[in-house]
Amino acid sequence: MSGPNPPASHARPRGIRIAGTGLAVPDTVLTNQDLAKRVETSDEWIVQRTGIRQRYIAENGVNTLQLGSRAVKQALDRAGMTPKQVDLLLCATITPEMCCPSTAARIVSEIGAVPAGAMDISAACSGFVYGMNMAAALIQTGLYKTIAVVGVETLSRITDWANRKTCVLFGDGGGAAILTASDDAGQGCVYQAMWSNGDSWGDLYCPREASDVPASAEFSGAYNTLQMNGREVYKFAVGTLLRCIEETLAAAGVAIGDLAMIIPHQSNARILESAREKLGLPADKLYINIDRYGNTSAASVPICLHELVEAGKLKTGDLVLLVGIGGGLTWATSLWKL
Repeated sequence: MSGPNPPASHARPRGIRIAGTGLAVPDTVLTNQDLAKRVETSDEWIVQRTGIRQRYIAENGVNTLQLGSRAVKQALDRAGMTPKQVDLLLCATITPEMCCPSTAARIVSEIGAVPAGAMDISAACSGFVYGMNMAAALIQTGLYKTIAVVGVETLSRITDWANRKTCVLFGDGGGAAILTASDDAGQGCVYQAMWSNGDSWGDLYCPREASDVPASAEFSGAYNTLQMNGREVYKFAVGTLLRCIEETLAAAGVAIGDLAMIIPHQSNARILESAREKLGLPADKLYINIDRYGNTSAASVPICLHELVEAGKLKTGDLVLLVGIGGGLTWATSLWKL
């Protein structure tokens, strides 16, 4: 079966345009006050340590496939494009519907984009940034024209709701971006980097059985739920966020003042505010919305991107830096000229 947009016969460098973005969240909102009825915690305790005030939770049959499909459909609508124009769909998630088939393939079917290519990316909170980097590289070669990238999670499925150390952190949702070739060769991803350190995988993991639990790792006793060494993950995130931003800017030859916006993974408001202050950025140059969504893993960066686009806070020619840091451990940056 041939695709709707056959690859070009030869590769040629070209620009990339973010043609549209989309967002999807469940209807159910879970506030800190609601959580305080389930576990020993309080709104004050959660806000002080994380900055989170509420999060969206997938209930009543809402799943990763539905949220991802809704986000991509909205992104296509904003782009003024049809599903048949999509050559490839990349879905970043650690909460797929099943191990086979990929959630990406099912989203392609759900939105009517068959026979577009489809692939899931498992890089936790760095997943969407990984996807943007991969999509950019594929389009820049000239072999693909239009790629949909979606980050979507239903972390409530793998949350231990009896563990107050983790249950206060996570939320569900999805965000998407449609990338398409541009005639402006200077437009698009101007620098990217992706890293990992599997030596520290036991600091954030989701075990299926006893053999998956490292001897030295923290374990709540609930399998198939996220387990986290909060102190080590916090230390990793604090040091890595600032370092990877500075390394990316230096490698790209860009000054911090040249950036219109930094869009980081929403891990912890204290971490983000500290990084902003150390970088010498005004409050409106590093986007934070964790108070309303919680940590949505791969969905956090695209949700931020969509909100900024919808609010008209990004314009053509702006330099925008996407940053993801997550389990694996993984981290990634993606510097874009819009």
